[in-house]
Amino acid sequence: MGDLINHRLRQSWTGDGADAASLPDRAVRWLGQRIGPIGADRGRRVDSVPNLADSALPSQAREDLSAVVGSEHVLVGAAERLARAGGLSYLDLLHRRLGDAVPAPDAVVLPASPEQVQAVLEVCVRHDVGVVPFGGGTSVVGGVAALRGDKPAVIALDLVRLDALVSVDAESHVAVLQAGVRGPAAEQLLGEHGFTLGHVPQSFERATIGGFAATRSAGQASSGYGRFEDMVTGVRVATPRGEWRLGVAPASAAGPDLRQLAVGSEGTLGVITEVALRVRPVPASRCYEGYVIDGWAAGSSAMRLLAQNHATADVTRLSDVDETAVSFALNAGWKTAALRAFLRLRGVRHPCLLIVGWEGSLARRRHTARLLRQAGAVRIGTALGESWRHGRFSGPRQRDALMDLGVCVETLETAAYWSRLDDLHDAVRAALTASLGQAIVMCHVSHVYETGASLYFTVLTSRDDRDPVGQWQRAKHAASEAIAGLGTITHHHAVGVDHAPYLAPEIGSLGLSVLRAAKSAVDPTGILNPGKLLA
Repeated sequence: MGDLINHRLRQSWTGDGADAASLPDRAVRWLGQRIGPIGADRGRRVDSVPNLADSALPSQAREDLSAVVGSEHVLVGAAERLARAGGLSYLDLLHRRLGDAVPAPDAVVLPASPEQVQAVLEVCVRHDVGVVPFGGGTSVVGGVAALRGDKPAVIALDLVRLDALVSVDAESHVAVLQAGVRGPAAEQLLGEHGFTLGHVPQSFERATIGGFAATRSAGQASSGYGRFEDMVTGVRVATPRGEWRLGVAPASAAGPDLRQLAVGSEGTLGVITEVALRVRPVPASRCYEGYVIDGWAAGSSAMRLLAQNHATADVTRLSDVDETAVSFALNAGWKTAALRAFLRLRGVRHPCLLIVGWEGSLARRRHTARLLRQAGAVRIGTALGESWRHGRFSGPRQRDALMDLGVCVETLETAAYWSRLDDLHDAVRAALTASLGQAIVMCHVSHVYETGASLYFTVLTSRDDRDPVGQWQRAKHAASEAIAGLGTITHHHAVGVDHAPYLAPEIGSLGLSVLRAAKSAVDPTGILNPGKLLA
């Protein structure tokens, strides 16, 4: 068993995932021509984990925590601590590959119930120990970094044992899930009762219900099912000042909606232990189709046309020219060649791939198809749409393969009103290209609203081995500066550490004061997730 744990840790720490996808040789050659030197000799990786200092958790605190959850659920070994020492950003993975020392929690505590979570917080208040709530560990903005702040020690509060479906109100279409339930498990548990949550972000396979709520997550079908905060009807939150329960009815005018203060709080205002969610019957059918439209401006206009005519599909996604080109290059073959020839015959010179997907009733398809034809989109058919759906989670696996080749690969996202969207798209692309030089900067829209849309950028460039960390930090800073004033600093990745400097400019100094007042009310000693959101 110990060997298995160490093997899993090594996968987690060094990025050596067994499910990493390999890239075809032709794709590697194509990328090298576009982004500079890459190859198997560039994928430097250590085969060990860094040494950690001994745990700084006071012995009395450890004893008190053990009295709450059991000594077997208070872990202070290096392997267990390193496994919760960060998230899944490019820099997180890079540090692991290079064997860099990073902040690690002094202990991992695994409670089994909301009551135990509450008791753990009470212990940590007494001993002035920081608490980092930990779910699936998928944050890409430093949201689960084990920062101590001004605390002498910090624990990772791993909610993996809070994995139950608490209740299903079939008549009201409301289900209560514990915070540690992962995406696939949630769908399995709800499916046994004939329901689905319909929340499928790219982190779906690892992320948890609590994490979805704490970060205001958005899934691929947000146009149909809504963002995660739209699904939340109630929350149960453990805080250093006591338990907080919110949500007793489908709607209320009893003051501001405090549920939305807990949702998106990123573990700084409390530990979400249960979430009551609106669920829907499992759809009887699904249909995903592919379209291609000529150019980003035409594609963006088509998305706006759908949104403002209430004709968006459950999944509505537009790739820009570069993302479409990469998709075609990575899937080269006679089918792709035939598609390119067909598009040229149709006059499409700058193809942008558009995916629309319906879940449940397909009656809306005709209206959507008519508007897309009106916008100049060319229907390719269901094969392309289904191919995208089945390959939805290949991105993270391909990232491991790309990093093995010495590729710097990372994502960032934002959102803006339609009137600013194209300017924002161009500004971020220009900022990233200017910072990185020879690079592929691609983008897609996957969350569409009547008033605007999200932009999700993926960056590929040859890693600068002289300063690989600084290479991305400079690029991210340039992109963030381009975003400021045109859009939000984050649409669904959350604030964490990386975006904290941009929170005050977005919500204003008074808004920041309101959040800090709430923090003081529920966490007066500041033990909850030090250094995040309000840093």
